[in-house]
Amino acid sequence: MSRSSAPAATLGAPGPLPPVVGVGAILLRRDGRFLIGRRIKPGEPESWCLPGGHVEAGETFEQAAVREIAEESGLERVSRATVFAAVLRTGADRTHLTAGVVALADPEESPGTPEPEVFDRWVWADPASPPRPLFPASAALLTAWQGGQPGEGWTAYRAGSARTAAEEGR
Repeated sequence: MSRSSAPAATLGAPGPLPPVVGVGAILLRRDGRFLIGRRIKPGEPESWCLPGGHVEAGETFEQAAVREIAEESGLERVSRATVFAAVLRTGADRTHLTAGVVALADPEESPGTPEPEVFDRWVWADPASPPRPLFPASAALLTAWQGGQPGEGWTAYRAGSARTAAEEGR
């Protein structure tokens, strides 16, 4: 193929943005409450967000969730991490795929704020009335976890059975 007939992206012209693959964790206490943090990241509107982030090369979704929980909240004793769904952000300038992982928290641990520039606090919330506003991917995952279909611009793909090992272990 001659240089002039190569695809535009090969010639340095802007092409589609690469996809973003992330994970969001629903970390449960035995009483059914889940961990959610107040996100205050500079340059973004304040929101409430599940622990999560980018999946690193070589990680499974479950490994990424456990790592992100530890990095963001300081909680290191997490068990029964299981993928329950993936949500796909559609209609945006780039593809965002976020896997939802549900896991159990150790009742002896309390969350901290190891990244105070990103999260100023963590709370254990009632799934029926989470704090608002929710970070968009967190809202989509919580809706999928509760059996609903996320709002416009999101599609949920459920994994396995409706109840995960973590939820059965509560």
